[in-house]
Amino acid sequence: MLFFRSLLYFLGSFITLIILATTTLILFFLPFKFRYAILSKWSMFCLWWLAFTLDVKLQVIGKENIPSKPCVIISNHQSTWETLGFQQIFPPQTWVLKQILLWIPFFGWGLALLKPIVINRDKKLKALKTIIKEGKARLKKGIFVVIFPEGTRQPYKKLGRYQNGAIAIAKKTSCNVIPVYHNAGAIWPKGSFIKTPGTITVIIGKPINIKEKSVKELTQNIRNWTQKQSEKF
Repeated sequence: MLFFRSLLYFLGSFITLIILATTTLILFFLPFKFRYAILSKWSMFCLWWLAFTLDVKLQVIGKENIPSKPCVIISNHQSTWETLGFQQIFPPQTWVLKQILLWIPFFGWGLALLKPIVINRDKKLKALKTIIKEGKARLKKGIFVVIFPEGTRQPYKKLGRYQNGAIAIAKKTSCNVIPVYHNAGAIWPKGSFIKTPGTITVIIGKPINIKEKSVKELTQNIRNWTQKQSEKF
């Protein structure tokens, strides 16, 4: 039964993606905020459709911690759900992502219109320079930057090593960072077509002042905070 419910979710989300991505491609000349407004409707539909077809609910803790000024959002990486759910929780945002994602028909084309920070993870030094330079540019334009410092999705309950790029951006721009933990991998696991009913919980920590400690210390502190949140589930 879960397979057919997951299939129904996939079909609905894919059809709406084609419609919205095609519309936005035609209107590529519009400013970022208009393109974002159109494409973010897909994530809104997906969350509603996920709740309707698979009874997946969303609980957000700490939404009052989201600052009014653009900042760097540092989150664990478990599920495809993140890029959908975060669009409905946080202000207009963009993400650090692998170039290969832009090659996915419709999905990748839509991503390309949202000013992502595209990197080649095989060239680590160049990737870090790109993250800092382009992250700084996005923040100056009022766009929040979402970074998954583990680099790749991890199985539920597993936390990978955190890279320093997110804190490096914050240091260069003197902006705050907010740590985020979610348990979406329990509902929509890495690499799985099957989703299960349940509640996805997102915990948003308080903004962190990046001036007090080194990049390495701050990165480790955020990982420790994230690990502590994961132990609650």
